[in-house]
Amino acid sequence: MLDIELDEPMGIAIVRPDGALSENDFDVISSVIDPYLDQHEKLAGLIISTETFPGWESFASFLKHFKFVKGHHKNLSHVALITDSEMGNLAEKIASHFVSAKIKHFPFEQIDEAKEWIMNS
Repeated sequence: MLDIELDEPMGIAIVRPDGALSENDFDVISSVIDPYLDQHEKLAGLIISTETFPGWESFASFLKHFKFVKGHHKNLSHVALITDSEMGNLAEKIASHFVSAKIKHFPFEQIDEAKEWIMNS
C-alpha cells in the first residue's frame, strides 16, 4: 500500500510507501503520473518518502518496479530519495548508472530541501 500525491503546478509527485511494495503499487503510481505526462513532457521530480526501506512484496513486484523505472525514467528530471535507510545511499549510487534523471538521497525529515533541490537544479 502507498500514498501518492501529485503537485501539478510544481510537477512533483510524492510517493509514500507504507509497507512492502506490491505489483499494484506501480499501477497506482502510473495511474496518477501518466495522465500528467500525457499533457507535459516531464515531471520535474519524483520524491520517494519513507523512513525505512520497505522492500518488495514478491519477486514479481521487484520486476514490476524495474519495468516501471525503465518505462518512466526518461520522463523524470529528478528523483529524491527521502529516507533514513542506508538503502537511500546505495540506491542513489546504483540507480544513477541506469536512469537519465538526477538522483539524490536526503534524510527523512528533509522533504522541503528535496523539493528545493528539484526546483532549483
